[in-house]
Amino acid sequence: QQYCTLNKMIDRKWVSDPDEYVCTLSKETQEIAERELREDEQIRRSALASMREWIMQNPKIKNCRMDSSFLLRFLRFKKFHVTLAQEALERYVLLRQTFGVAFNCLDIRIPMMEELTNLGYLFACPKRDSKGRRVIVARPGVFDLDKFTNADMCRIHGIVYETLMEDEENQIRGFVHFADGQGVGFAYLTLFTIKEAVRIVKNGEKTLPMRHKEVHGINVHPSMKFALDFGMSLISDKIKSRVKLYTDLDEALESGYLQRDVLPKEYGGIMPMDEMIELWKEELRKSHPILMSHDKMEVEEGLFSFKAREGAVSALKRNISSCGSERDSLCGITGNFRKLEVD
Repeated sequence: QQYCTLNKMIDRKWVSDPDEYVCTLSKETQEIAERELREDEQIRRSALASMREWIMQNPKIKNCRMDSSFLLRFLRFKKFHVTLAQEALERYVLLRQTFGVAFNCLDIRIPMMEELTNLGYLFACPKRDSKGRRVIVARPGVFDLDKFTNADMCRIHGIVYETLMEDEENQIRGFVHFADGQGVGFAYLTLFTIKEAVRIVKNGEKTLPMRHKEVHGINVHPSMKFALDFGMSLISDKIKSRVKLYTDLDEALESGYLQRDVLPKEYGGIMPMDEMIELWKEELRKSHPILMSHDKMEVEEGLFSFKAREGAVSALKRNISSCGSERDSLCGITGNFRKLEVD
């Protein structure tokens, strides 16, 4: 019976099929992967085989991507400690179900997502920095609290991060974050309750397989200082040591950590922000089919402990901001969990 069950699991239709990994990374990137992540051809091949066998035999996972690029996200995130990578993947798919608003229906064609992208709320600069990293620009001040909800905020972050994680170069080299706090005031604290914020930050750091190498922030309003201090207390010491805050743009540019030519022209660079956003939208369009296929991923929640299910962000349940179809123009804009009670 166990043999028949295993065969049935192996014959299942997955979101994406297992593939034979072909390395297209530059020699420099491969050297970084080996030095920082313990990755080489033999370790990679063995780890991918172990991940696939574990998924096939894991009754908790009903459907998942099986292609190398997706599985390598988690292996690289955990420096090829296979058991830790397996735990991270399992937690990731569980989080997709319990916190659906940030992970499901990641459709850039939703009107609110298009508008936030055009406003330059969150986008990646087209040029990599001298260390080969993508720079993610965040401008929360353009987020209109009367028009957008925290559901919209979560979803646009999901779209941006998932798109970037598709690129192996990004998986290895990591990301630089540049945030402009201009226009962000006390009212923004109403977007999430304290408990929601805690769960989002902690689960995001533990679950999203991203390597955050540097975080730079400018124009932090004095009224937000205590909120920022609270947020800093939630993140790990490793990430905390990589956060640098500046009074204004001039101070940030003079610090020597940020490259002018990578940033938008409005922040001292060369290329205007509008041009960067148009290039970024091309990347989003290309990743759209893959991101939509992620909605097929599923776990058997009943096999997880109550603590695991609730820990995934208990205040933000699925279907709060649901979406019936990627062609539904209202997808994602009817839900608003801002007023939810938190246990």
